[in-house]
This record gives sequence, C-alpha cells and structure tokens, in this order.
Amino acid sequence: MGKPTGFMEFPRKKTPWRDPVDRALDYYEIYVPAEEGHLKKQGARCMNCGVPFCESEHGCPIDNLIPEWNDLVYKGKWKEAYERLTKTNNFPEFTGRVCPAPCEGACVLGINEPAVTIKDIENSIIDRAFEEGWVEERQPIKSTGKKIAIIGSGPAGLTAADQLNKVGHSVTVFEREDRIGGLLVYGIPNMKLSKSLLGRRIKLLESQGIVFKTSTNIGIDVTADELQNTFDAVLIATGSTIPRDLSIPGRDAENIHFAMDFLTQNTKSLLSSSLSDGDYIEAKDKDVIVIGGGDTGTDCIATAIRHGCKNMVNMEIMTKPPERRGPDNPWPLWPNILRTDYGHEESEKRFGSDPRRFSLLSKEFLSKDGVVSGLKTVDIEWTQEKGGKIQMKEIANTEKIWKADLVMLALGFMGPEQEVLNGFGVSINTKGNIDSTYGGFSTNIEGVFAAGDARRGQSLVVWAMNEGRGAALAIDRHLQGTSRLSAPNLKLGSLKT
Repeated sequence: MGKPTGFMEFPRKKTPWRDPVDRALDYYEIYVPAEEGHLKKQGARCMNCGVPFCESEHGCPIDNLIPEWNDLVYKGKWKEAYERLTKTNNFPEFTGRVCPAPCEGACVLGINEPAVTIKDIENSIIDRAFEEGWVEERQPIKSTGKKIAIIGSGPAGLTAADQLNKVGHSVTVFEREDRIGGLLVYGIPNMKLSKSLLGRRIKLLESQGIVFKTSTNIGIDVTADELQNTFDAVLIATGSTIPRDLSIPGRDAENIHFAMDFLTQNTKSLLSSSLSDGDYIEAKDKDVIVIGGGDTGTDCIATAIRHGCKNMVNMEIMTKPPERRGPDNPWPLWPNILRTDYGHEESEKRFGSDPRRFSLLSKEFLSKDGVVSGLKTVDIEWTQEKGGKIQMKEIANTEKIWKADLVMLALGFMGPEQEVLNGFGVSINTKGNIDSTYGGFSTNIEGVFAAGDARRGQSLVVWAMNEGRGAALAIDRHLQGTSRLSAPNLKLGSLKT
C-alpha cells in the first residue's frame, strides 16, 4: 500500500494543532485542516506490511481497513477512501478526533520507526467527505416491521441505532439528558469534539428515520414493562457512569467535584448561553488540582485554563511513564509512554511547566469554613515483589500540602447505574456490569440486550462503537434469524465483561 519506499523517504509528521496560547482563549476545535500534499506523504508511509497489525486485536477495535484508505489517500482517490473508511466506521468524525489511536500503537512501522499518522488521515477523509457532499442520507430499502428501543445515546447506542436502521428496523433512542450524544455531547469538551459536528450527524440519522426522545428517564418517565410490551427488542447502552470517589478525610468540603460534573455543566452552559448564565462550576482565579490522568483529566485541565484559573496541578498515583517503550512493553502492545496531550501543552504554555506530578498519594483534603483550601499528599514508590505483584509504599518525610480552591476527581468509573438494570431484572456480574453472553450481547431477559461500557466496563469510544455494531448484529439475528449486517471480529478487548 502507498509508495513502496515511502516509509524510508518521509518522516512521520502530525498535522499540528492550533497554537496553544490562542486556542486556550476559546472553545473552538483545536484542530487545523491538513494540506493534501502533506497527507499524501503520510499515507505513502504505510509500508504494505504482510500482516497489518493496525487491524489486529491490538489495533483498531472496529476493523478499519486502514492500509486500504492510506493507499487511496496517497493516490488522491479521496471518495474511494471515504467509502472504504465508512464500510467499518459509522462515525469517523468522532473517532478521528477523540480516539487515542491504538492502531498507531500496533503499526508495523512502529517496531523501529515512528508509526503512520493514521488518526490524522482518518480525520481528514471524513472532513473532506462532508465538504464534498459525499455523506448522504440513505434510507432503508425495506422495512422489517420490527421496533427496537435503545436506552442511551452515547457512541454504543448511536452506532447500534445506525446499523439497525440500515436493515429496515424502526429504531427509537431514549436519552435522559436534554441533548443527544451521551458522552460525546457532555463528557468531551467542545474544543476536542465540536458539538456542531455531533448535531450534523444526529440530524442525518433523524433524516434516515431514527427517532430520538430526549429528557426521557427510563424507569421514571417510561417503565421497563412499557418498553418490553411496545418494542420487539431493547438494547441497554447507558454507559459506565458511577464515578470513582476518593474517600479520604476532608472529602465533604465544598468545591471538590467529580470531573464529569465539571465538564457536563460547562458544556451545558456553553451550548445554552455561551457561559453567560453562570450555571457551571467556575475555575476563574482559582488554584486548581485535578486528581487523575487520562483523557478526562486532560479535558478538565483544558477547561479550567479557558476559565482563567490561577494555577494548575495534575496529580497521578502512578509513576511517570518512560519516553520510549520499556522491555516489558514490546510492540504491538499499547505503548505505555509519556504523552503530552492538548491540555498539558496549554497548561505548560500558560504556567511555564508541565502540570503533571507523578507518584503522589492523596492523604487529606484541608478546608477553611467548609470550603476546600488544600490537599495533603505523600510521595510513593512502586516495587515489584516475587511473583510479579506490584506493591505501593509511602516514602517517609515526603508529606506536602498543596494549595487548592477547586479540586476535580478524574479517577474513572465504577460501572453503570443500577436503576434501569433493576427495572428490567438483568443480571449483573462481579464487576458491577451487565452480565451478557460473550459475542451475543444478550442478557438473561429474553429480548433485552446490552452494549458499550454498561456491558464491558469503562473503555474507549471506539470500543463502544465495536459493541454497538456487535449488538446490532445480534439483535438483527434475534429478530430475523439471519443478518446482512457486519460487525468487528471478536478481539481480546471483547472478552472484558
């Protein structure tokens, strides 16, 4: 694929983001359009490897045909590249922006050279497709007469809805929030995924026949029995939404918030009033601490900087990752290396240093008049005992107090909320997720299926889309006995339930 000698001729060069100083002043997307000549060179780096590991169990969860559309971009065949991309990916404009690109971690070129810029190329293909008018409304050829209810409009629910609608089923998506999108609308800030792009896609799905019902809380506004009596199948795709807390002394002080509350309120206010209503958690002129790394922590950093925070510290309990793969982290495993994301970059430009502090254990929140004023921490070290067990040990005399007017907890999620699940009587596994058949997505209740983070636990948007496609196939087979739908091959990640 691509130019046979391209990987030897052209170095990896990512499409740059907007200047960090400028972009931190607004909520517009951080991305800039890539030049076609640049993308052609990057596509040429795809090296026609015998086995494309970018599509393996360590690579793309939705089996994107990556070498094929890399080659087509190199040859200037953009429409054909779009057609190959959307054969496996329902929403490339989402994954091209928010996916951490496990495909690049598994790229064969990455064994001894920087990987192909797969994510940049994917993003550019779908953006061009919308610009050229190639993304068109596609109505189902024939109606099956079957009705399906999907609870949750995040990436898993939307993907399943799109797939099931294609084969003629009547699909209704129920969302308890006031806008469609789940994690995509309120969990990811506008500068990383513009809500105008989400709205554009939702409008397209509506035009194709999918019905969306917002502000509808299943179990309260509509009962489980009503859904089961009205629809031929139900898919639960409510996500993993119970945040992991930090139960240390002083946790009850004011101005300590879960990260998702901070992000959700900010985006709601931004979309409703451009923040003029003040109905959000304010970080302006405050010393901010974000506890926990990952994408959510980064998004909190970037949002607080846009508010105009006075200082930013991002604490992580784990050790600082290495610059390059370690001997215990060989290709094609996901590279556990130090990455500087957009929020880290903006904080460094604003305050002069990387906001991250590693190997810190939070011990106690301090407060004044009931409002958080600081955080006491201790340094830790991680050691490996015989048998491979990793042990954490506090380092004596390393206690430190950090000033804080606002704290965000970005510690991940514990599982799905139980009210909807209890209403249907679905079984829960030992991890608190919905217990469903491996590869089948069915629950213990006839006609009720599960997909996404509610089934497999907290994961990536692209894994939620994998689940949505797989669940759609399972539901179609359940209703029709056979199916024309395709779904990703079962991979290592699908074993997680």
